[in-house]
Amino acid sequence: MAETKSNGSKSKAQAKRASTEAKKSAAKTAKASKRATTKAAAAERNQVQAAVEAAVDVPVGAALTVSDRLSELVEPWTDRNKAERQIKNYRSNLRKSLKRTERRGTTARRRAITEARKTRNQVEREARRRQREVETTLKRNRNDVEQRVRRAIEVPTTRAQDLVGTVSSQLSALR
Repeated sequence: MAETKSNGSKSKAQAKRASTEAKKSAAKTAKASKRATTKAAAAERNQVQAAVEAAVDVPVGAALTVSDRLSELVEPWTDRNKAERQIKNYRSNLRKSLKRTERRGTTARRRAITEARKTRNQVEREARRRQREVETTLKRNRNDVEQRVRRAIEVPTTRAQDLVGTVSSQLSALR
């Protein structure tokens, strides 16, 4: 019986220890769960806070940018010397731009004139070449026609003269 009692005591102690360990484990788990929940809540809070800050910062930044740009535009005109300097700067830039535009126009005009001259010269050369060809062909054809006409006239004339000569000799022989 003593053995059973000691087994019984051991069981109680073991059960008590197991119960204590289970409580500690549950407490640890609850604590870890609470920490995780707290961390998640903090992360969500940080995200929400960042979104809210961005929602506020963007319009404020835009307003400041517009204000800076307006100041930059207005500042040169607040003082007479600054305004005169700004106008002088505008004139200088306008003059430079005008000169640049004029140079580009001059270059384009020169190119166009050069191209027109080239084209005109090519057309004139081609016209002279064709005129020479036509004149040469015309001269050749005229000479051919004249030779044919001469031959056409000479052959019957020669024949007629031969016939006249033959007829004259026959008439003289008859007389």
